[in-house]
Amino acid sequence: MSVRAAILTRIERAALAAGRDPADVTLVAVSKQQAWWAIEPVLQEGQAVFGENRVQEAQERWGIERFRHPDLELRLIGPLQTNKVKVALGLFGVIETVDREKLAVTIAEESSRGCFTPRLYVQVNTGSEPQKAGILPKDADGLLRICRGLGLEIEGLMAIPPADEPPRPHFMLLAEIAAANGIDKLSMGMSADFEDAVRCGATSVRVGSALFGSRPDPNLIARTDLSE
Repeated sequence: MSVRAAILTRIERAALAAGRDPADVTLVAVSKQQAWWAIEPVLQEGQAVFGENRVQEAQERWGIERFRHPDLELRLIGPLQTNKVKVALGLFGVIETVDREKLAVTIAEESSRGCFTPRLYVQVNTGSEPQKAGILPKDADGLLRICRGLGLEIEGLMAIPPADEPPRPHFMLLAEIAAANGIDKLSMGMSADFEDAVRCGATSVRVGSALFGSRPDPNLIARTDLSE
């Protein structure tokens, strides 16, 4: 059994244990900073959904491959700067990191100019960590109202729990915010805790190291400047 197949089996078992349909959970392969030799076998195995942190890195890695693999779906799971919005709208099928009004306004403006609008998620900083992106939980309802007022349809919520805290309370908090706002898509859970996230209602889990192994030193990966 391949590593990917084993992860899918674990997702299936967690979903069934929670009385859920495993088909309702999407595996997002976190390919950020991975060498192509690590990504290609997973792609060839049938994995179609990949998560990237940086607009420029994703553009360099997937620019040509998008045309070779028409079923490919790229998700932006890292912070998005407003000056990269136009490029991001043309590259990603899902943007999971809408976290402030200025970004929402910029997305709405570019969409009004005819740019394709990806499916959108609001990122919630469930741990209220000052160093981490995401809207604070107490402000999430307000940002969702702003987004909807701008004509943006928010498909889901995303969160990255603090590394030094049990993740389940954060998963449950995200699910509560989603339910209060009529949202049913939840992007939560990573390599160490995706099964728990599935049991808490995750509809997509972002798995990197458990799928690809530890990321190599980025200085060893041939690519141009990735700064944003």
